[in-house]
Amino acid sequence: MSNFAQKKLKSDLKYVYADNDTLSIIFQSNENLLGVVGEFNNNLKELEKLTNTNIYSRGNSILVKSTTKNNEIVKNAIKFLNDRFIINGSIEKKDIISSINNFMINEKISSEKNLEYIIKTPKKSVIPRSEKQKNYVRALKEKEIIISSGPAGTGKTFLAVAVGLTMLLEKKIERIILSRPAVEAGERLGFLPGDMREKVDPYLRPLYDSLYDLLDFEKIQKKIEVGDIEIAPLAFMRGRTLKNSFAILDEAQNATDTQIKMFLTRIGENSKIVINGDPSQIDLPNKSLSGLSRSKKLIGHLDEISVVDFDHKDVVRHPLVSKIVKAYADQNND
Repeated sequence: MSNFAQKKLKSDLKYVYADNDTLSIIFQSNENLLGVVGEFNNNLKELEKLTNTNIYSRGNSILVKSTTKNNEIVKNAIKFLNDRFIINGSIEKKDIISSINNFMINEKISSEKNLEYIIKTPKKSVIPRSEKQKNYVRALKEKEIIISSGPAGTGKTFLAVAVGLTMLLEKKIERIILSRPAVEAGERLGFLPGDMREKVDPYLRPLYDSLYDLLDFEKIQKKIEVGDIEIAPLAFMRGRTLKNSFAILDEAQNATDTQIKMFLTRIGENSKIVINGDPSQIDLPNKSLSGLSRSKKLIGHLDEISVVDFDHKDVVRHPLVSKIVKAYADQNND
């Protein structure tokens, strides 16, 4: 990020507190104000619903009227959204949801410190939303093998794809390989209708979605055609050596111990391997066959390997997703 952008991050907002539990957030930039407020005040309306506060746009200010605690939550959310708009030039609904995560309220590291974790892709800048996501991004950049586990919505796949794509575009690697166990038990592709691509595409669709969210559809298709990006079921990895590659095994909770060992041992010169999975969503007939947890125990201590365990606090989808994940986790612990 430019020095100009960093200066704006430091000086754009001012805060004025009134005795009637009203907080005024004053913007020096009308462009930033309009970006944060959103079309027809839609961003503020969403914040109101999520925080149970009254939020108004008046002149060059945003007024917040609620309890002292809620005012501080909105203050931190507005600051987060303002920084997000400066960095990326846009605000999405998921940014509004992320802006009220607890880590944003309590975080002591300044926005300037967070800049080192930003992943710049052609369509957007990807920003880690929690401390564990920051640790994950750091590991993706520094380690040779990364194993992450945790519930849906914690960014395991999306952040890995974002880091891999930037490395590809910067020519630090020659290709990205995205893989999944194709079906629940044994990858019985022959029982599915259609040719091989039609058989496996439904299982690999989330990986395509992550790519399309970061780079134009036509460019992704071109890179797939020339082999810069390869998307294949796990069974196709056997016998290969991956050099100058960034390989991601998604949904690894549905891979057996033998399959994960096979994937890990594909690593070659100047390559990274990422293993992602959600232990609470094992689809194998015998859940004890899942190799995800065992891989962490067996090799997680090695210096070249990093293990990141996410939980419901790291969920960056709708706040209800985090509550659902926690409820199920609490029940399983009873």
